[in-house]
Amino acid sequence: MTRHNRILLSCFYWGFVAYVFVPLILMVTMGFKDSKFIGFPIKSWTLDWYASVFADSETISAFGYSVAIAVLSTLISVVVGTWIAVLLEGRKFWGRAAIFGMTVLPALIPGIISAIAFRIYARYLGIEPGMGAIVWSHAVHNVPFVVLVVMARLSTLPKSQIEAARDLGADPLIAFLRITFPYLVPAIMGASIFCLLLSFDDFVRSFFLGGYEPTLPVLIFAKLKSGMSPEINAIATVALILTAVIGVWAERFTRRMNKDS
Repeated sequence: MTRHNRILLSCFYWGFVAYVFVPLILMVTMGFKDSKFIGFPIKSWTLDWYASVFADSETISAFGYSVAIAVLSTLISVVVGTWIAVLLEGRKFWGRAAIFGMTVLPALIPGIISAIAFRIYARYLGIEPGMGAIVWSHAVHNVPFVVLVVMARLSTLPKSQIEAARDLGADPLIAFLRITFPYLVPAIMGASIFCLLLSFDDFVRSFFLGGYEPTLPVLIFAKLKSGMSPEINAIATVALILTAVIGVWAERFTRRMNKDS
């Protein structure tokens, strides 16, 4: 690579970094502004907006509600997605391509179309808007990501280990629990964290299928109707820090698990 190309590539890289991080830095900074209006210059700084986030019962309730939905939907999607991945990987049977295509389809449909479809189907099934409907829609949307991650991990599992377990008298269930499942733990953990963050951040499906109690993204949207304020920046910053910490921990945990296995 020539020096000119290295300089050009470096410019593209740092331009992308600025494109991603500058808005985040501005968002965090505005949360410290001692004024109800967003904009420069910042004449004085305060922690009141961040303190109000933890003192506001509505925000805390919405945060806990979002976490509960994310955990439940992630558990469902991991169980279903892992089962489908084990069913599909390394096997050839009639209808396999159709099952795989239907499995990944929810991840390809635009969010607004998916939310409308879920709302119509929920009404047809008699499912009332609320936590159950949101968990159901999030789980269906997250299953494809679990399937793809687990299938990628399964494709690297040495077949000789399964065959050795079967030769020693282990039935398919015991072979799965003692050989396959421990090997899949890093992939399952990685997929779980990804689904957790995806569900926590989901606005469209939560908005269309939610009841009277809002999730955190829906609450932020409702607050935006009265105008942008440092309070919204503070809420978004706290959510950003928590999700970033979870994401970094998950990445390091998954890497360590991959090394150990």
